Amino acid sequence: MFAGYRIDASKKPVNLSLNSDLLKMGKDLGLNLSSIAENALAQAVKISMAERWLKENAEAIEAYNARVEAQGVFSDGSRTF
Repeated sequence: MFAGYRIDASKKPVNLSLNSDLLKMGKDLGLNLSSIAENALAQAVKISMAERWLKENAEAIEAYNARVEAQGVFSDGSRTF
């Protein structure tokens, strides 16, 4: 699966501000907080990039959908389903 970023990129220490109770619970449960934060950030980046792509391409998508609505798709005459 393509992640959209270099999975093997070096790790960089950062400072985060987190809810102290939530942080304590995560540590007490032995959760890998760095991994969880990285996965959550990767998911947020993926969603944001998809939203950006849709916004940037909205005009082309709308034009394509209008053309399909008016003319159909190229395989309309040859499909068997």
